[in-house]
Amino acid sequence: MVDMTVVCADIKNYFLKDKVHPETCIYSRAFTISDGNIVPSDFLKDGQYFRICGSDLNDGVYKNTAKGREALVDEEFEGTIWAMSVPRDFVELVDRIAAWAALNESPNSANMSVFSSESFGAYSYTKGSGGGSKSGVSGANTTWQTAFYDSLTPYRREFVL
Repeated sequence: MVDMTVVCADIKNYFLKDKVHPETCIYSRAFTISDGNIVPSDFLKDGQYFRICGSDLNDGVYKNTAKGREALVDEEFEGTIWAMSVPRDFVELVDRIAAWAALNESPNSANMSVFSSESFGAYSYTKGSGGGSKSGVSGANTTWQTAFYDSLTPYRREFVL
């Protein structure tokens, strides 16, 4: 499944508001997660995305809404929570990527077929190679990373902190 956690990891960008002084966006301490609530979390705004690091059960990116916190598993941990400032257009891009991946990266999709072409009766198809400098493998199946490479480029970073 492709989601905000997967895409942010791939592009090495967690959208810290202050990249020069990340300590103003990364909160290190003991946290308690219980019934979809994080304590303390007074530094998070409603609707803001955040990243949990150092948890045994909840590492990843979540949205600070009741629905977004539903995936959290109860635990106490020493770690960090990163307050993120994700651009709205990036959120929309992640939604498009997730929809594309659900359609094209399922085991039954033609894109994931081991066959590059097939024909029977009056039916035939030939799959594009998906190769080139972006995928690095000629004849490889197209992945969300290759399909959205150009769209993700403005958001890429060389390293995470």
